[in-house]
Amino acid sequence: MIRVRVVRVLPERHDEIELEVRAGTTLRQAVEKSGFGGQPPLRLGVFGRARKPDEPVKEGDRIEVYRELLIDPKDARRRRAAKKS
Repeated sequence: MIRVRVVRVLPERHDEIELEVRAGTTLRQAVEKSGFGGQPPLRLGVFGRARKPDEPVKEGDRIEVYRELLIDPKDARRRRAAKKS
């Protein structure tokens, strides 16, 4: 058994749970076990780096469940630049 943490950040709160999973468990399976799964396709990362859901977890991984962006970052920068002008 190996230990991992699964983290989900929502606009109003931050959820984190530590789990023990079997070696060979995938990121998707760990997220499903945590109860933090969302609508497919899941966007996941480990320590801030995007990873594929079918990759195996490693001891001590911090699995992050990413939410969909509310606005495209490029559009947000354009809007801020337009306000400054």
